[in-house]
Amino acid sequence: MAGTDKLVLGASGFLGSHVTRQLVERGDAVRVMLRASSSTRGIDDLPVHRFYGDIFDDAALKEAMDGCDVVYYCVVDTRANLRDPAPLYRTNVEGLRHVLDAAVNADLSRFVFTSTIGTIGLGTGGVVNEDTPFDWGANAGGYIGSRVAAEKLVLDYSRDKGLPAVAMCVSNTYGARDWQPTPHGSLVAAAAAGKLPFYMAGMATEVVGISDAARALLLAADHGRVGERYIVSERYLTYRELYETAARAAGRPAPRLGIPKPVMKALGVLGGIVAAVSRRDLPLNPTTVRLMDIMAPMDHSKAVRELGWQPRDVHESIREAAEFFVQRRRDHDGFARDH
Repeated sequence: MAGTDKLVLGASGFLGSHVTRQLVERGDAVRVMLRASSSTRGIDDLPVHRFYGDIFDDAALKEAMDGCDVVYYCVVDTRANLRDPAPLYRTNVEGLRHVLDAAVNADLSRFVFTSTIGTIGLGTGGVVNEDTPFDWGANAGGYIGSRVAAEKLVLDYSRDKGLPAVAMCVSNTYGARDWQPTPHGSLVAAAAAGKLPFYMAGMATEVVGISDAARALLLAADHGRVGERYIVSERYLTYRELYETAARAAGRPAPRLGIPKPVMKALGVLGGIVAAVSRRDLPLNPTTVRLMDIMAPMDHSKAVRELGWQPRDVHESIREAAEFFVQRRRDHDGFARDH
């Protein structure tokens, strides 16, 4: 039956926990669906109605959605370093299909899907936007391939089955309460601890504050046009500036060693060889290195214009992330001393 509750799928993750927090702070009745094994540290202080199951559990999905008007989908397997992409497609596409089937049969006003800026094309130089067709070709790899397929599936359901879906193309997120932490957050934590001596020279990526990304998803539920996608990214930032900002916020020296792009690529190739020989998934391989620097600068004005999104300067969020990691380390060290 129709209702007014909001359901967050993926609420235990970085973005999902911030979406959940903002909904609660706004005064909404919020539900979350979690796996029994999920760490819920990011939402344990929030008064939410918990459902348990996973995205392949059709009965659990139906129960969680019944009585909701908006579903925020923040589930994603981000392991771009996997040698075998099958798990990525299983979660990011096949698991999503179960959710979409349940959502089509629910009486929703919006289905807000967390996509990625990796579905935006590279263009021919200059700034790109939501209308730039995907053109990565063989450079995509399994992770981006699965995310492109996922976004297409959502928009197909919107066009063909009437799902009131909006796709949010979110860039790398930074900010406080990154409990896991995310892979990109781990590097900020290292910079804040003074343990990141290097940066990727001449390389840059699109970035956004985590609270701003979460706010964009809430705005999409209220104002997003069905069947549309929106770029959720504040700016194109060099890795050098990113890690300098984090280090200085923590009172640490900025990373001084710039690793040139050709050296990073060589390290990726070497990592791929070692991974193949050892049959282990390693952080550095040709795909993960390529993803560090492949995306073009992006125009987020559609989100500003249509959603009313007004992101803060991402440097504020990077500083908040650094301060969070510093405080977390102090708390951990204090706990260790006391015990």
